[in-house]
Amino acid sequence: MRRLFVVALALILVPAGAAWATDLDELLERSQEASYAADLAISCSTPDGVKDAVVRIAQHDGQIRVGSTVGDDVEVAAGSGGWALSRSDDVVTAAEVDAAEEKTLPLYVIEDDGPTTVLGRPATAYSLVRDGVLRAELVFDDASGAMVLATTFSADGATYCQRRFISLDTDPPDLPGLATADEVDILVSTQDITTALPESLDGFDRLDLYEDDDGFRFAYYSDGFFSFAVFETPSPVDLPGGVYVEIDGRSYGRLFAPGQVTYAWETRSGGMALIGDLPPDMHPTVLSALPAPYSAGFWGRLWRSLFG
Repeated sequence: MRRLFVVALALILVPAGAAWATDLDELLERSQEASYAADLAISCSTPDGVKDAVVRIAQHDGQIRVGSTVGDDVEVAAGSGGWALSRSDDVVTAAEVDAAEEKTLPLYVIEDDGPTTVLGRPATAYSLVRDGVLRAELVFDDASGAMVLATTFSADGATYCQRRFISLDTDPPDLPGLATADEVDILVSTQDITTALPESLDGFDRLDLYEDDDGFRFAYYSDGFFSFAVFETPSPVDLPGGVYVEIDGRSYGRLFAPGQVTYAWETRSGGMALIGDLPPDMHPTVLSALPAPYSAGFWGRLWRSLFG
């Protein structure tokens, strides 16, 4: 499960590609090109309680380094051409990222809310609306372009997560190149494999699809702002610390972390998991479009443990 968790963490940090609304695309692109070092506070009000954390971020020349909550020795590195996850200076997972095709129609409408300040610096606020529902309020630092505050909302208007810079240094940080290692097979996105993962669901498009030599298959989805990764695994996925929940009559394991939710469930062919930043009201629709949970029972589990 640790491998699954950290791979998804890396994926979700990769830019979503096309934002599908010109102004939003330009704002996010400028933010991704900004150079800075910052402390980022994350706080989310979830159905399983408040989840919060403070992480260190450094970004320069199209690359970002994020101190992971998985462990003190874990670091995620993402750039425009790929991502890598390192532990104790060794690369453990890496992948190349393909560019996604743009939608012909914008999914989000962005509204200019005017000037404000964050950390005593001039900034500009925007509202992000999807299907007539306010989904996010974003604040960008005027001088650097960095997104210094992001608040996301559930459909009923309740705040789901807030990500706020609590420090900001705009001097370009010294970042080494995106990590690679000869002993690590770099995963390359491909659409040429058979999968039960749909190409699109509820406004989310499948941007990338990966498969490794062990049958570990995963896809990355985005609607231009929110994103999630879905995993197909040969065996059921454990979710330590999670709870079991019923959604539309189906049973899932669920674990909320600051800014992120993980679902895991057993299928007829193995296991599945979803990890993303979606507000809770989006979860049922997205999960219903994926293969349903299945319990093999005692004898089925015994057979699977013996023969795979």
